[in-house]
Amino acid sequence: MMEAKIRNIASFSRFLEVAAFSNGEIVNYTNIASECGVSAPTIREYFQILVDTLTGRFLPSFQKKPKRRVILSPKFYYFDIGIANYFLKRKSIEQGSEAFGKAFEHFIYHEIYCHSSYSGKNYPISYWRTASQLEIDFVLGDHEVAIEVKATKQVNHRHLKGLKSFEEEYKVKKLILVSNDPYQRQIGGIMLLPWKTFLDKLWEGKIIV
Repeated sequence: MMEAKIRNIASFSRFLEVAAFSNGEIVNYTNIASECGVSAPTIREYFQILVDTLTGRFLPSFQKKPKRRVILSPKFYYFDIGIANYFLKRKSIEQGSEAFGKAFEHFIYHEIYCHSSYSGKNYPISYWRTASQLEIDFVLGDHEVAIEVKATKQVNHRHLKGLKSFEEEYKVKKLILVSNDPYQRQIGGIMLLPWKTFLDKLWEGKIIV
């Protein structure tokens, strides 16, 4: 069955490249189908092949009783940022670049995903984005923990907008911003954690119970 779906090797190869551009982004099946010269249902099947072969996974949208209108489509991540880099022909990723920011977010997502599985807690992971572009990178559990990831070395108040907006919508146990900022501190109810500190707390079971 799978072999039949990828019989058009040229289209499937093109899809793998386009999916790399969509790595960590909200999936738009129609746009990708146009890029690959196949139908949107075929693109859905192609993505499912990547999921079935553990090459990638979807990150669903958090949609519980929203007050604001939210985006419903999932995001997609290759299981390893190296796959996306290969298809995008990236030889290096410079710190401070847009590519670095996306790779940093992917890295944190991968750690959270692994922790959910290896810890045995198997808590759901989702993202939240409104039609007005307010966004949270990761929502853990039933809006128990909201996490925003920024590659910046110096967090400021504008980086907190998504977390503050999410807190207005839901009762959250922990609001966390993970970054390359070297200092751990707190602004209001939001914890600002250097990424190494965040990962230590995550694997010690201190982020989500």
